[in-house]
Amino acid sequence: MEEPLRDSRTLAVQLRDRIADLIRGEGLKPGDKLPTEAQLTQRFKISRPALREALKLLEQDDVIFVEHGRGRFVSALSAVQVDRPITAFESVTDMARQYGYRPVNRVLSIAEEAPDKRVAESLRLAPTDRVIRIERIRLHDDTPILYCVDYLPRALVPGPLYDIEWSGSLLDLMERYGNRPRMSAASVSAVMLPQDVIDRHGLRDFGPALLITETCFNAAGEPVNYAIDYHRGSHFSFSLTRK
Repeated sequence: MEEPLRDSRTLAVQLRDRIADLIRGEGLKPGDKLPTEAQLTQRFKISRPALREALKLLEQDDVIFVEHGRGRFVSALSAVQVDRPITAFESVTDMARQYGYRPVNRVLSIAEEAPDKRVAESLRLAPTDRVIRIERIRLHDDTPILYCVDYLPRALVPGPLYDIEWSGSLLDLMERYGNRPRMSAASVSAVMLPQDVIDRHGLRDFGPALLITETCFNAAGEPVNYAIDYHRGSHFSFSLTRK
């Protein structure tokens, strides 16, 4: 019997992942038919509306496809195994944990300031708007593995900056203010850390990095975070699919 679904993710997302596990675990191949809705609701002890939402997520991810009147089938994309997709949107801390690290977040600096042109354009700010700049480093066993700078529109975070715990998840923090990021537009490049960062924080051994720069959007499509994350090249690798 399947275990009940209970963790911090939404029910539909949990169920989506369980159905994907079922596809892999039962060796279903591209073109094979998925069990019926009745069979899946019985197997997972779940309501049909929740099941349909999960199936819709799998369809959006191109893991399954629908032939009206015939049912749902496993797609060709399901045969492609991607260990850590670079397209996955998740917090940096959660991502590091998925790699098996035990990240410790250290806040290096926090300030309210006027944004430069790049940040202002990315966050669609007016000329007089200000941002909160958070500079942090993630360590695993005292080894720096991530250097991150985030910019948040000041208007989205009320109150004094010193009243806020900045070492936790920014996604969870933004959710408290009704603006949790849900997706992002990102660019990726292979770089070295900026020399001033190396000198200020003693990161001479950091080495080559995978830089991911992204603008994060809330559910309404409004930009709420501009993030600059340097992933230590010796500790991270990502995969992708092309279609």
